[in-house]
Amino acid sequence: MRGGMGILGFCMWAWLAFGASAQDCDSFKLYCTVEDRSVFDRYYACTDSKKSLPLNELMIHTALFFRETPYVASTLEREPEGLVVNLRELDCTTFAETVLALSRTMQGENTSFESFCENLRYLRYREGTIRDYTDRLHYMTDWFYENERKGIVRDIGQEIGGILLPLELSFISTHPNSYKQLKSHPELIRKIANKEKEINRRSYYYVPKGKIDKCSSGIKNGDILCFVTSIKGLDVTHVGIAYWKEGRLTFIHASSSARKVIIQESSLRDYAEGIKSCKGILIARPLPTH
Repeated sequence: MRGGMGILGFCMWAWLAFGASAQDCDSFKLYCTVEDRSVFDRYYACTDSKKSLPLNELMIHTALFFRETPYVASTLEREPEGLVVNLRELDCTTFAETVLALSRTMQGENTSFESFCENLRYLRYREGTIRDYTDRLHYMTDWFYENERKGIVRDIGQEIGGILLPLELSFISTHPNSYKQLKSHPELIRKIANKEKEINRRSYYYVPKGKIDKCSSGIKNGDILCFVTSIKGLDVTHVGIAYWKEGRLTFIHASSSARKVIIQESSLRDYAEGIKSCKGILIARPLPTH
């Protein structure tokens, strides 16, 4: 159904501009604006008739809805930690999360804005719980792992021909001054470092950029692509959504160079080959809600 208050409903009527204090929603804070609800309503209006599409095609429809949306970085950096709903401005990760959360909402029984917020929270945070900054899934490898455990996505890197990805994550814990939450709460650095060590012990598989064409037949519209980096301490530096356009594999993403959401003009392989620090791609396939 479209209506329904949901667990967030009681606070959804007091729309908040960014810069205002957050609203309490049960055990977490919510940051959103009237404009965000308006974007959601426009999205619903043009998607309601398409919600029976296969999830991967609904992902593409949703991604294209946000075409031309401005690229803005660091929209999640609010204190205290809370759920940021920003449909007006997106970076590469919030774009992918938003597209997936909206698509899952449209395929669910409850298609309300409140349900979308619940889906987004469940995607973005470990177990969907927001207590502090360390609960957010900062590393995309951790995002893959946790959302695979929840039954939301499946890591398909190994099955389409990927190879083992050695991980030595350390960037966040070793650069605390780059994160205002860690500067304000240095006691969280140890929690982040421990989580990095835990992620490093897991196995992930990626497709090296030289093998993208060979493995591309295993990639479908709507798959979530993460560009693996050689930068010390990091796993990926960019995220997009796979898109087969006129028989050629490319992707839709919030581009920092174009400053907006675009369909990438070059092929996926050419884009990856053009980034010296890019080692290849991780691939997660969104799973149907039922």
